[in-house]
Amino acid sequence: MADKEIQVKDTLGSALLPGFWDSRLAPFFEKYCLLLCLCLVGIACLRIISTYNALSITVDEPTHFAAGLEYLTSHVYRINPEHPPLSRMMQALGPYFAGARPVVDAHSPGVRELASTGNVDRAIFLMRLGNLPFYLLACLVVGGLSWHWFGRPMAALALCLFSLLPNMLADGGLATTDMALGATVGATFFAMLLCAERPSWPRSVLLGFCTALACLSKFTALGYIPVATCLALLFYLIPCWPGWVGLWRFAKQRLGALVVAAIIAVLLIWAVYWFSFGIETFHGRFIRIPAPDFFDGIRTALHHNRVGHPAFLLGEVRWKGWWYYFPVALAVKTPIAFLILLALGAYVCLRERKHPIYLMPLALILGILLPAMRSQIDIGIRHIEPIYIGLSIVSALGLRQLIQWARTGAMSALSAGVLVSWMTISVAVHHPDYLAYFNGIAGKTPEKILVDSNYDWGQELKLLGRRLHQLGVKEISLASMSGLGYSEPERTYLLETSYGLPAVREANPCAPSPGWTVLSTTIENSLSWWPGSGFYRGSNMSQPWYEQTAPTDRVGGMLLYNFPPTSTGKENCH
Repeated sequence: MADKEIQVKDTLGSALLPGFWDSRLAPFFEKYCLLLCLCLVGIACLRIISTYNALSITVDEPTHFAAGLEYLTSHVYRINPEHPPLSRMMQALGPYFAGARPVVDAHSPGVRELASTGNVDRAIFLMRLGNLPFYLLACLVVGGLSWHWFGRPMAALALCLFSLLPNMLADGGLATTDMALGATVGATFFAMLLCAERPSWPRSVLLGFCTALACLSKFTALGYIPVATCLALLFYLIPCWPGWVGLWRFAKQRLGALVVAAIIAVLLIWAVYWFSFGIETFHGRFIRIPAPDFFDGIRTALHHNRVGHPAFLLGEVRWKGWWYYFPVALAVKTPIAFLILLALGAYVCLRERKHPIYLMPLALILGILLPAMRSQIDIGIRHIEPIYIGLSIVSALGLRQLIQWARTGAMSALSAGVLVSWMTISVAVHHPDYLAYFNGIAGKTPEKILVDSNYDWGQELKLLGRRLHQLGVKEISLASMSGLGYSEPERTYLLETSYGLPAVREANPCAPSPGWTVLSTTIENSLSWWPGSGFYRGSNMSQPWYEQTAPTDRVGGMLLYNFPPTSTGKENCH
């Protein structure tokens, strides 16, 4: 951006007499910003680390682990190449140095590897610890962007709100690709703005490095980054139109830096794929291309998006998704206090739209949300992870505005203080299962709105085991996401040996079994019609028993039913 725009700083409340924010809070945050940010990040990291061994492994984690282990051990990348190797490699590093190695001809990639380590809990801990650097990078981006645009006090506010978000705490504690996507796309957006403001060799190198990390984290970055960049340029040009000559001069001054960044990004991506070459067919001709696995992964991801994926929203199952899936998910998976501050912050951004820095967070938000709304794979809010970086900055602007309106410390405590406290408490009560967080809008049956990785992803089986132990249960019938596609020995190892569940048998979808039956809400609501779930609901089945009976208890997204031993259960499958 133009240098004069870089100098535009906070002008809110400048016409007013100094209030509580200007006289007390802003100087305090200015002085202790770094210390406050370190404390906030440290507390969030402790909360995340404490979930590592409290939660069971989710459905996707074993495959990610096996792919990363194959990458480190064999220097090939064949297991589920739909996702790039960066985050998987990071998550497999700890177990690899602890002795984990791929198991040849494993029935279910990842499960046998975990078992072969001899200490599954330690392997899971090390695996999830490999995801923590991406959470730290996301925090750095939130603080850095806020500091760069609005000053130190805003960095502290934005990081405070970001560190309280349940989705960030949840995905920061799992060995998946989503936290890496959020952190690296945010870092690329930050680096792009720095390079656009004042091109230089160091900033070009930073942009190339961050772009490579984003492309190596998840292929959706290839859609998010260009859209967010174009929106940022548009939002800059609307209030600061330099004319066509000025626009050409602007682009010409930055072209060299962008070319250098692109070259660095390409070389780094190729290096991560071991500088490999492969033969591909192009219009009937065979050509050699670098990093063939990278392009194979992109094709696989695009094909997946074309054919769709079974998804659930508001009581309906579809293969092709909904355009409004992610707005609904944001509405029910984000704390209400945060949403209030977000609305107020959006008002501030639009009010100050003459200053492009207030529109940049909106460019990042829309640059993620708009492409995602066109996706046909709607299986989790985790797929728009980078959006929370922009949302946190906008919400921090709303929080600051609320404090400025309050004018006194007492009024600030009754307005801004109440909202932050509400958000803190509402999220803390869900520890350690932040993945199952829903706000009050979802009511008492959130499984009627969203399931799968939004709620029940197999992460609660350890918590279920503790609850069943408290109830004195010796045997259960179970239908769960965890263990789908596993062999019987692997299922037994996971469920009974690792998670401490009592003796497990498969639940009967046609009739309730006497005793305790535990159903995953994902299986019950979205996959019961799919034979691959092992809990098939035939087209001629009348209303299933689990839709006629209220659960006796629940553990997050797991529903517990208890039927008397004399219950025979009427068959309703035909």
